[in-house]
Amino acid sequence: MDQFNSKNYPIYANFLNKLAKELTRFYYSKLNKPFKISNKLKGKGYDPVTTSDKAFEKFIRLKIKKKFPDHQVIGEEFGHKKSKSDFTWIIDPIDGTRSFVIGNPTWSNLISLNYKGTPILGLANFPILKKYYLNYSDKIAYVVNNGIRKKISVNKKVAFKNVKVSAAFHGWLPLDKQKKIPQILKLMQFPCSDALSYSHLAEGRVDIVIQCSNKIWDIHPLIPIIKAAGGYISTWDNRDAINAGNILVSSNKIIHSKFLKLLKPVSK
Repeated sequence: MDQFNSKNYPIYANFLNKLAKELTRFYYSKLNKPFKISNKLKGKGYDPVTTSDKAFEKFIRLKIKKKFPDHQVIGEEFGHKKSKSDFTWIIDPIDGTRSFVIGNPTWSNLISLNYKGTPILGLANFPILKKYYLNYSDKIAYVVNNGIRKKISVNKKVAFKNVKVSAAFHGWLPLDKQKKIPQILKLMQFPCSDALSYSHLAEGRVDIVIQCSNKIWDIHPLIPIIKAAGGYISTWDNRDAINAGNILVSSNKIIHSKFLKLLKPVSK
């Protein structure tokens, strides 16, 4: 099968639903133990990778190869497995490796299925929290928490004056540029925990998420979940979020437009 239409959603959604459970079991049976850490930047900064990152990605690639052997795969740790297929799986084996390293439970496994470059299905799995987020179509997304499935949606009716903002710049936005967006700095009242913050927006817990310097594996798996839950997502300069980079996510179109204006001084 190398064509996609809406009738195909259950095939891939059921695969991801099963994979989420397998990933959590894999963590507790094989990876819940001491691990080795190395620094990808080798003294020019800090970008940790662990033996667990690599083990997770190998496990995910094996599952995809077994079920969809002709599909392409792009993973953070092992690169691009090319083919002629229009389907590509995007993998971030551990999103939030820094959290993983210090024992913060907010890290996740992120996986998207892209068709002709567009993310159509996404999974955000949180093994320690025992929950995962998954869209079943372009209009339906769920959180499965301790085995209980619940449909999720953004807080569409929130007004700007009541907006809950989760944001982090991770050292990527210099202080001189941050001074150009004082209103956003004032509104940053909720912690930003990588994929968990985007997932919280999809279920209506926060209304805005702002982050810098995302790679495709950081954001592609979250795009279909957010859109299926009714959210809006773009880059800071209002390009398609599939470009990755600096990302803005909002619970409705009005506040998305307002935050794009607030970000304009630093959007280029």
